[in-house]
Amino acid sequence: MPSLVNRHSASRGRRTINEINMVPFIDVMLVLLIIFMVTAPLISPSTVNLPSMGSAAQQTDTVLQITVSTDGKLDFQSGGKSQNATLKNIGSLMKAAQSASQTPEGRFSPVVISADKDVKYETVVQVMDQLQRSGVQRVGLSVQLRP
Repeated sequence: MPSLVNRHSASRGRRTINEINMVPFIDVMLVLLIIFMVTAPLISPSTVNLPSMGSAAQQTDTVLQITVSTDGKLDFQSGGKSQNATLKNIGSLMKAAQSASQTPEGRFSPVVISADKDVKYETVVQVMDQLQRSGVQRVGLSVQLRP
C-alpha cells in the first residue's frame, strides 16, 4: 500500500503550470521605462542643415532631344529641327549640335531621351551608351504620366 501513496503524491508535484508569471516581464518594462525617462532629456534635438539656394547660372534654353520609336528608329531634335538618326551617327550629330549650342561658360546643352513604353530597354541603353561615348555628360530620361 505505501507504494500507491507515493505514486499519488509524486503525480501532484509534476502538474504543469498553466499560467505565465508576468512579474519579471513587468519589472523589465518598468526598468526600461525609467531608463528612457532619464535619458530622454539628456539627448539634444538634432538639426538638419538643408542646402541653401544660391545664385545659379542661367539655364540653357536649348534642350537636345532624342525620341526612340517602337520600331527602334531614332529621331533627333535640336533647335526645333528634327532629323532621323541611327545608333551609328547619333554621336556625330550630338557632337555637332552640342558644339553649336555651347554656352560661353563652356557648358553643353542637356540631352533628353524620350522613348515609347513598348520600346525595349536595351535600345534605350544603347542610345545612352552612344551618347556617353560621344562625350555627353548630362542625359535625362523623359517621363510622361498618363491619366
